[in-house]
Amino acid sequence: MSTSTPAPSSSDAAPFASTSGSVTYKEAGVDIDAATAAVAGMAAAVRATYTPRVLSDVGSFGGLFSVENWPGKPVLVASTDGVGTKVKLAAQHERWRGIGHDLVNHCVNDILVQGARPLFFLDYVATARLRSEVIVEIVTGIAEACGAVGCAVLGGETAEMPGVYVEGAVDVAGTIVGMVDRDALLPRLNEMVPGTALWALPSSGPHTNGYSMIRHLIDGRSLDPAFVDALLVPHRCYLDDLAGTDALGLAHITGGGLMDNVARVLPAGVSARIDLASWTVPELFAQMVQWGSLSVPEAYRTFNMGVGMVGIGGTPPLGSFPIGELVARPDSGEAVQLV
Repeated sequence: MSTSTPAPSSSDAAPFASTSGSVTYKEAGVDIDAATAAVAGMAAAVRATYTPRVLSDVGSFGGLFSVENWPGKPVLVASTDGVGTKVKLAAQHERWRGIGHDLVNHCVNDILVQGARPLFFLDYVATARLRSEVIVEIVTGIAEACGAVGCAVLGGETAEMPGVYVEGAVDVAGTIVGMVDRDALLPRLNEMVPGTALWALPSSGPHTNGYSMIRHLIDGRSLDPAFVDALLVPHRCYLDDLAGTDALGLAHITGGGLMDNVARVLPAGVSARIDLASWTVPELFAQMVQWGSLSVPEAYRTFNMGVGMVGIGGTPPLGSFPIGELVARPDSGEAVQLV
């Protein structure tokens, strides 16, 4: 009796159809070749941040950083953040490199207020359609800012997500890890008492906060190029300013302004009494307040109003100015008093 091989059923058919008329990943919105080109373009800038403690290379699944034999019972301090809708304004003006500086400096300041110095950084960049030249500019900015503070870019991720992001949109986020000796951790709440002086370091501009309000207020206005420059100036890094600080506490003035951020580093029994007449509000912020008819509480919770870092006690660093003092706080009192 003869036998024959039956024709394959639909479930037995080859898993890949003919390439005639097929759709590629690139046509679906994701360009792997562009991603590869972006990695190649940023590799040199990233490698330039490496220290002897970096044990991996660009392209590894995970970054490796050695912390062996460190004295002082070190504590690792980590933070993740982004730059908010400042990236939208940067996109409108094709000003990408400063966004990388914004991202790093914001994160450095966030761990600096706990006394930590940065060790390494990881970035995440997401977009609807990957333009390698944009990614390279952003990551080059990240690498420049990390190099300036001795922080290695240990890894990163670039995601192309059509349908999630609108065409032309880019989002960035970063994670930083730093280290501080356990006995140098800030804030030192038990040493903060009424009469302790408050001082501040000026901001370089809006930094990375308040840009949804800014974009609303400038919508439809004809802006001088110098004004746009002022809006997009990178977030200031305070690492060098505060090297060796003996402050009892530090507050990075980010989202929530002076009202919310100073409150985060105070003990229950005291309030920060801040004299608003102790510095001149930069013209950029004054203009925003005027355009929006903002109340004092609204302005000082939306913007940093010219103050990027507040210190409590210790020796005020060069370039700082006094802004008030700690006072006793009643049980129902506000943590921050603007006067």
